Amino acid sequence: MTVIVRDFRPADAEGFARIRQLALPFMLCTAESIAYDVAHAHPDAHFRPLVAEEDGELIGTAQVGIAYDSPQPGQGYLNVYVHPERERRGAGSLLVRTAEEHLAAVGATKLFAFVTDTPANRAFAEKHGYHASRSAQFLRLDLAHATLPPRRPLPKDVQLRTGADFADDPRPLFALDAETLADEPSDIAHEFTDYEAWLRETWHHPLLSHELTSVVVADGRPAAFSAARTDGGTRYGTVMTGTARAHRGRGLAKLAKNDSLHRARAAGYTEAFTGNDAGNGPMLAINKWFGYEICATEVHHVRELG
Repeated sequence: MTVIVRDFRPADAEGFARIRQLALPFMLCTAESIAYDVAHAHPDAHFRPLVAEEDGELIGTAQVGIAYDSPQPGQGYLNVYVHPERERRGAGSLLVRTAEEHLAAVGATKLFAFVTDTPANRAFAEKHGYHASRSAQFLRLDLAHATLPPRRPLPKDVQLRTGADFADDPRPLFALDAETLADEPSDIAHEFTDYEAWLRETWHHPLLSHELTSVVVADGRPAAFSAARTDGGTRYGTVMTGTARAHRGRGLAKLAKNDSLHRARAAGYTEAFTGNDAGNGPMLAINKWFGYEICATEVHHVRELG
């Protein structure tokens, strides 16, 4: 049996999503979201999804591109996942080699790859010249049975809104998202400066739930938020929770996340997921307070080119 690597085709969306779900069940992913990401990728990202195929069956995937919104040029990424029952067939190595060739050709000088923290996966990364850097944690909450903190009266200068309330003009949420992202610990710095790109990649993304995204408004402006995604079934995740610098220390991030969690459970979602960089102490403490438990760890690996 022969393994080949080729470019993603629209008909691969279901298989691509299935492999991601099996290899990384803590992140929300659907065929629709995969197809959307491919169709709406920024041209400067040089985004190139790849698949590994064995006798007509998809057995591996790779998401490959340039972090075009980073102030540091040449930051490339490749996230490779192989079907758990189709490992040790050479698919991972072929995907890595093809991804690296593509990234080198479009000007990448440093490559980053997320690796699930198992001895086999870390050894695979090291074999291909990558060394471990920051770690991050996936967290899960049994939303159906968890005891959520009770809702409390709002401070007099605070209002709770949803993302849907900003449907006519989401620019204030863009500004808040950009400010909080700048303070996120990460190997790759990101800057949201392109509003139209943010609309395509974040606001209009098919997994984002405007209705379950909670926004705390203080002094007439968004001051904190918890952005929610859902898979359309029973799984819900928060992909960013943050507070504007001027309003930190008031518990507004907890307020936003608690509101979103309560409304997600009322809407029928039974599992809640989130993720945090291991160095993000404040958010780790908030998630522990809610009752989230670590379900997996991944380690960012880095390789210099040239």
